[in-house]
Amino acid sequence: MTMDQPKCIALVGARGCGKTSVGRVLARLLGGECVDTDELVAQQAGRSIAEVFAVEGEAEFRKRESQAVRDIITKPPAVISVGGGAVLHQQNIDALRTVAVLAWLTAPAEVLYQRISADSATASSRPPLTDQSGIEEVRKLLNERTPFYQRAADFQIETVDRDPKEIAEEIMGRVPPPPLSQARG
Repeated sequence: MTMDQPKCIALVGARGCGKTSVGRVLARLLGGECVDTDELVAQQAGRSIAEVFAVEGEAEFRKRESQAVRDIITKPPAVISVGGGAVLHQQNIDALRTVAVLAWLTAPAEVLYQRISADSATASSRPPLTDQSGIEEVRKLLNERTPFYQRAADFQIETVDRDPKEIAEEIMGRVPPPPLSQARG
């Protein structure tokens, strides 16, 4: 696949970077569907991501996440919002690359932490991912995962002080639209 003919656009980045909100706007602009890998994992597991972590552990969650990626690419939507840790496993990136161009949404740790803290659903649905909390956890994860995002992404989009529509429009300007015959919805 070349950047000339992506079947879909996959959004990667840290928790709080805007993948889900940008993905939904982008999908609407493209006339297709956005599928969020975390939402698919929760749906398939019948419980929240936090509950999957608590009951099954992170290793099982990562297996479920990889399966969700494999499921999504069999009939790719217009946009895939990829869980923040999915890039840690090369097989997920390799699978996504078969159908998508990957856009990395970025923001500094302080901005990510503010966004996460302002989202009331995050605390109940998202597990802690390190032995640290608050801004320290965000900084640690961002530091650990940034090289993975850099290797996975075809291009990077800064999200600070920008609304989802503006970000989605920039992405559309950087990637030819996916063929709608390939999109769900």
